[in-house]
Amino acid sequence: MTTLLERETALALLSAEAERARAGSGRLVLFRGPTGTGRSALLDAAARHGAGNGMRVLRADCSAEGAGTAFGTVLRLLDPPPCAGLDDDVHRPSRHDGLPARLWRLLRSYAAASPLLLTVDDVHLADSASRRWLAEAARRLSELPVLLVASERVQYDIAPPGHGLAHALSPALVRAHAPAPLSPAAAAALVREAFGADASDAWVDGCVRAGAGLPLLLRALLDDLRAVVPDGGRDGVALPESCADLYPGAYAAAVLWWLDSAGPETAAVARALAELEATGEAHTQVTDELLAEVSGAGVARVSGWITAMTRLGLLRRDPGHGGPVFAHPLLRGALLDGRPEEDRLAVHRRAAAYRYRRGDRAEAVARHLLRAHPPGVEWVTDVLLDAAQEAAGAGRDGDAAAYLRGALDTPMPRERRAAVLTRLGALEFTTVRSAGIPRLTEALRLQQGPKDRVLTALGLGTALVHRGEARAAFDVLRGLDDQDDPVLARTVQTAAALLSDHDRDIRREVHQRLRETAERRPGLLSPAVRTLLVRYEAAAGLLSAEAAMRQVRELVAVPEDRLLLPYRMSAASTVAQWADALEDADRFVRDGLTERLSPLHPAHHALLNTRADTAAARGRFTTAEFPDRRPAGVPAGRAAPTNYRAHAVISLVRAGRTADARRIVSDVHVDEETDGWQLNRFLYARGVLRAAEGDHMAALDDFLDCGRRQTARDILSPSVSAWRSAAAECHLALGRPQEALPLAEEEYRLAAVWGTPRVLGRALRVLGAATGGRHGLELTGQAVTVLRDGAPEPDPDAGYAAADGAPARALDIELVPALITHGRQLAAAGQPRRARSLLREAAATADRMGAGRPLAEAEQALRDSGARRGPARHTGADALTDSERRIATLAADGRSNAEIGALLHLARRTVETHLTSTYRKLGIRRRTELRAALDGDGTDPSDDRHAG
Repeated sequence: MTTLLERETALALLSAEAERARAGSGRLVLFRGPTGTGRSALLDAAARHGAGNGMRVLRADCSAEGAGTAFGTVLRLLDPPPCAGLDDDVHRPSRHDGLPARLWRLLRSYAAASPLLLTVDDVHLADSASRRWLAEAARRLSELPVLLVASERVQYDIAPPGHGLAHALSPALVRAHAPAPLSPAAAAALVREAFGADASDAWVDGCVRAGAGLPLLLRALLDDLRAVVPDGGRDGVALPESCADLYPGAYAAAVLWWLDSAGPETAAVARALAELEATGEAHTQVTDELLAEVSGAGVARVSGWITAMTRLGLLRRDPGHGGPVFAHPLLRGALLDGRPEEDRLAVHRRAAAYRYRRGDRAEAVARHLLRAHPPGVEWVTDVLLDAAQEAAGAGRDGDAAAYLRGALDTPMPRERRAAVLTRLGALEFTTVRSAGIPRLTEALRLQQGPKDRVLTALGLGTALVHRGEARAAFDVLRGLDDQDDPVLARTVQTAAALLSDHDRDIRREVHQRLRETAERRPGLLSPAVRTLLVRYEAAAGLLSAEAAMRQVRELVAVPEDRLLLPYRMSAASTVAQWADALEDADRFVRDGLTERLSPLHPAHHALLNTRADTAAARGRFTTAEFPDRRPAGVPAGRAAPTNYRAHAVISLVRAGRTADARRIVSDVHVDEETDGWQLNRFLYARGVLRAAEGDHMAALDDFLDCGRRQTARDILSPSVSAWRSAAAECHLALGRPQEALPLAEEEYRLAAVWGTPRVLGRALRVLGAATGGRHGLELTGQAVTVLRDGAPEPDPDAGYAAADGAPARALDIELVPALITHGRQLAAAGQPRRARSLLREAAATADRMGAGRPLAEAEQALRDSGARRGPARHTGADALTDSERRIATLAADGRSNAEIGALLHLARRTVETHLTSTYRKLGIRRRTELRAALDGDGTDPSDDRHAG
């Protein structure tokens, strides 16, 4: 009587009533509760207790199969001897009236011989005659030493239950008790008893939820788990979420037993809820009305059943949407195990129709339609297409593609199918690169309108070039040469020029033809194509940055057809980024992307890559801001060498995180036979990493390989790739200045043509390092001057890093190595004081930028120069000079630059320079941030010690 958890009240009741019966006054004890709460176990305990205390125990278990035999339960319970002649009476309907009395006399004869304990399990399944007899007997037990203990299932089901055994009995004649489900603590104790006290909390919690507080389910689950994972709950082993993982299947059998006992109506509701949850409805609330609709039950009964099952523990409220869900996936899976597929599909057909009539969002309806299309229903296609639009707008391309695939399974006109295939091809391209190509190929075959054919062909061509099949892409474009519409013809021409970047031979051929046309008949070329030609000539080292930007700005101002705008903005933004006109580059990218381009628009990737290039030029590129996820199906070590990954590697190296950069490089597969500008970018980035790790020979190979590929594409300008300077530095690290010098000289020659401070300063630095001696010192000094003077005049009201996103910061990326190189040369020339000043500036600038590797190089150079301690603080309020603090205080008080200059007798330009330096040291972007930054260091800005 003490082995059952949390049944003390029931056991005490049994003990007291058994003692009362032994004293001669019996009664009916009725255990009423849901299936699985341990009612049968209480009857077993009662039988053991009665036998142990000298009572004769008679037992009967009821079942639905035996309910057809009148008095069958009582006959099994009392087990009359053959001499009683009762069995014959059962088969003589005319003598039934005398059988109850004979059975009662038999019971009295048993009781006269010994105190009696009768147990009837599942009395609700007894035949009606037996139930009437037992109810009548309960009225007469008070004079007999007989305890009648019965269990009765009482649970909220969809079908209303009939009257219970004690319905017509006085409360004085029966003692009823409802065993409650196990508490979480008791259930956890059972789990730890089975698997040990050191079972993980997650394992125990999963078992408790799957058991739902019902001893029937929990013990069956533990039996299965002991056979499948005897050491479960340790070493990170997770509880299975599918009944297929459980053997021999006691748990699934127990769940189905519970379900069968609830009746077919309840089973239909439970299985409908399980189906809706299993196929994605957990993302939205399953309402009582929806569940009633798909199961065919009444709304009121469904609502009551959900409440009852939640209190029982089989259901819970989802914390996200508040709808009912099963307490554990194993429960849900057991309900669906072996369920006929047609029954499951019918749930979704009814759910889709109901939600469509109710006016739910397209996606809510479409999730059901993906499982089962109602045959012959016209609105299915429209809903699936609308759902795809919703998902794509939310950035869930995978869901959008699934809806489009579902739509293709429905009948639709040829033109509409072609449009759907085109959309699907673009979405599949973003997830599995090769998957979109068959869709686009079929769409192109179905397209009939000239414009639709062109746009689909351009998407197919883009997909092909990104898969490394540039020549196949141009074969597709050549099939569009017969366009009568001049805008479409120019669109094909412009797209071909842009896509030619992916193949060096085609690129040369296309651009050469366009340049010849521009010389002979320039009117035939659109502004977009002419902008692409400016980009080509800038990359080839034929234009200065000033001339290129002048032409670009003129071309951007010319009216252009909307189909050609993205191409023009793509080329313009690239040139602007090379020219360090970062504000223009940002604006051009924004204008190009406002057309809501498909991922397979030829200009889409180009615009996104330019945006990444601009962020990297500012020193703000991060892998979180510009993710480059590996498409589905691409294994580790086979990722593509993309522009994003190249920038990520360089950014990580600059930050001193070479191990993280190495992981990216190791994940990329470089096929030496493939071509493309993104591969060239990645080769350069890998060379940067190898040089940082000290493998200068391997880095040199990468830089030279990048250079060979770039040169073969007529890309010579160092504004695109500084591979010559990088290779020269590798030669210097290997002790080969003679090999470094020609590369550095050629870099300087091309940099002088382009003429931007960043490119020119870098070339001067490397040339000075390769030249060495006095002349080399002069060249590195010029590099520092060019990079310092090349910063644009500061915006006095915006501050450092404002508006343009810090053009000065873009120069700082090159200024730091120039300061280090010049400082080392000064130290070697016997000028350590001047060297340390430059090296401290380099350290402070690198620190402010978060560039860990240049900072370490600057600090090492300082130590090599004989500095006895680390560099002084060059950031924060403590780093401000007296003049900077005085000017900053006046600016924070609301004084304009002109007023500050008049008060301190300084030129306005001087005030602006001091403010720019102050913004850098304080790490702020706006004039309005000055007061908080100055007050944050605890000093009084009005103190005379800070006056200038």
